[in-house]
Amino acid sequence: MAATTTAVCVAATAVGLWLVRKLRERQWGYCRSRRTLEGRVCIVTGANGGIGFEVAKDLARRKARVILACRNLNNARKAVEDIRREGILTGELIPMQLDLSSLESIREFSKEALEQFQEIHLLVNNAGVYVPVAEKQKTADGFELHFGVNHLGHFLLTNLLIERIVKSKPSRIVTVSSTLHEKGEIDFDNLQLEDLSNLDPKKSRTNPGYCNSKLANALFSQELAQRVPEGVSSYAVCPGFTLTNLFRSFNPKFYHYIMFAPIMYWYMRSATQGAQGVIACAVSEDFEGQSGLFYKDCKLYKSKADLNPEIAKKLWEKSQELVSLK
Repeated sequence: MAATTTAVCVAATAVGLWLVRKLRERQWGYCRSRRTLEGRVCIVTGANGGIGFEVAKDLARRKARVILACRNLNNARKAVEDIRREGILTGELIPMQLDLSSLESIREFSKEALEQFQEIHLLVNNAGVYVPVAEKQKTADGFELHFGVNHLGHFLLTNLLIERIVKSKPSRIVTVSSTLHEKGEIDFDNLQLEDLSNLDPKKSRTNPGYCNSKLANALFSQELAQRVPEGVSSYAVCPGFTLTNLFRSFNPKFYHYIMFAPIMYWYMRSATQGAQGVIACAVSEDFEGQSGLFYKDCKLYKSKADLNPEIAKKLWEKSQELVSLK
């Protein structure tokens, strides 16, 4: 009798936890647009895994021509094979090499893309890095890695492609940010985090390099909306706390997964779930004309950060200087 009661309690608890998880998933939102993208050219950075892979897969399902812009070309080719293996035979998948940590690579990719594609209708600035800031890792051009890849890389890429994107309107530029931007700071005297001694202790549990770069993403998207004509929309989006390979540099052990299993169950989204907000910004009819805003869970999000237009403008001009862009 006691064993039966225990089994019933365990089963009831399991069902309850499952129902709560499903309720949370519903709150995260889902892109319900059925829009097809036949004939549309889309570029997705970091499309070989995680959110970028899921976005590329969805766009292919909608019959788009999808450029998988990845640092490792072999990984991009494998992603194409994986998408086809999942039974998605529509759309055209085009692997191309793009290393966002190298300004030279970005310029080479942009030149090749402009030569191959007379129209570019969608750019998804998705790729990103997250490494221990104490390691002081740099890009090939000497920029702090988070700022250089997550912000400057996509800033230069967008600017090199923008004329073609404008020519192809209606078009969209989706920049993957994070609500961690609310913990970021744009200090023009310390953009490269040369000085780590004055970090706010209240924010010490988060990675300042990553948070700052995500704030830069949000400000970039906002300022971009002011600089493009009607018909070109710019969106910043937080995919939520998503289980991807973003944290691969920390080399987690098996016991880390056991320790954080409860947190992962309650808070972490799958890559498919995390991609939904990005896909919505890329294709949804509901977001037509809503440019320069921030989104999460497939809906508008009111940022707690001060997204000051003057700071956004100054950051744009400083970024132009750093990447030698006229």
